[in-house]
Amino acid sequence: MGAKITLSADGTLNVPEVPSIPYVEGDGIGVDIWPAARLVLDAAAQKYGRSVDWVEVLAGEKAYTETGDWLPADTIQSFEEHLIGIKGPLTTPVGGGFRSLNVAIRQIMDLYVCLRPVRWFKGVPSPVKEPQLVNMVIFRENTEDIYAGLEVESETAEAKRLIELLHDAFGWEIRADAGVGIKPISKFGSHRLQRAALQHAVRQGRKRVHWVHKGNIMKFTEGAFRNWGYELVREEFSDVAVAWEDCGGDPGDKILVQDAIADIALQQVLTRPAEFEVIATMNLNGDYISDALAAQVGGIGIAPGANINYVTGHGVFEATHGTAPRYAGQDKVNPSSVLLSGALMYEHIGWQDCADDIINAVEATISDGVVTYDFARLMDDATEVKCSEFASAIVDRL
Repeated sequence: MGAKITLSADGTLNVPEVPSIPYVEGDGIGVDIWPAARLVLDAAAQKYGRSVDWVEVLAGEKAYTETGDWLPADTIQSFEEHLIGIKGPLTTPVGGGFRSLNVAIRQIMDLYVCLRPVRWFKGVPSPVKEPQLVNMVIFRENTEDIYAGLEVESETAEAKRLIELLHDAFGWEIRADAGVGIKPISKFGSHRLQRAALQHAVRQGRKRVHWVHKGNIMKFTEGAFRNWGYELVREEFSDVAVAWEDCGGDPGDKILVQDAIADIALQQVLTRPAEFEVIATMNLNGDYISDALAAQVGGIGIAPGANINYVTGHGVFEATHGTAPRYAGQDKVNPSSVLLSGALMYEHIGWQDCADDIINAVEATISDGVVTYDFARLMDDATEVKCSEFASAIVDRL
């Protein structure tokens, strides 16, 4: 039996010899990719005399079938009590329930950082000439912006009331048949995300941090995000970081903090990727840029992700792709996203050696041309293997 991970007074995680970690298998292809990922995660831990007590919790279709609830309270309670968890892809119910189960978990647990590291693995087919230059970490705000879900449907009584209110209070002219949404961006939410990004840059020895925003148009939301970010640098990080405008682009031995308009940033991460290391941005921008970057290094099938609250110590690590139900049960799909999310989880709890071994073994397997169908169809002389066989090949190279 394992024991729960706990949080010490100084904010570090106390990880027992055998940590208990709850997991959600996931819908659709979760039945294939989670067992494959677990095989590798267990093998990597065993190499160092460690093990994980995996505790299954339910969410999505399996939860609904067994309990009548898409996201049982017991699942949230387990994630909260154990601090750290991992999950496969989840179905979003159609016509009712949560807008998104993934978003619901993030917001219920206040997991304010969506962490998306993006890097290229040697041998992975890519649409760009120099994918090896892509090595970035995106900090995407999880609780505000349009994903807060503050909107009213077109031509409803609520929409009419809100449109009239905005007209009377501010003189805003909004068409009567419009759906209307509210986009909250707070100083509190911005600062805690930006603080996490800066602290990560310090820990990892990164030298560039970018605030990505559309503040040239949305001056009081995204523009405020930019300004609050520079304020934070000056007030809390002046000993280790400096804003571009305060140093003329010459930070010396400090971290250089600068900003980029979102549409230009999406171009520059493609044309000048080596200039980006840590990116902090709001929810919608982060959604776009994370997937755009993943496309440069092989797609979201190989992109890990995590949702973290660095204050409370909670973290839920997850596959970043969908459920792909037409492939479910075929032992076909690439398990790398949830596997690399597991490696990211190991890194987060201090098992850096296990994480490094998994990453190196994944890269060695792909470099040897042993890949699942998604990569095999894009590579010359590849050996196409099943999902489970790909996991076994990784274990062979640990």
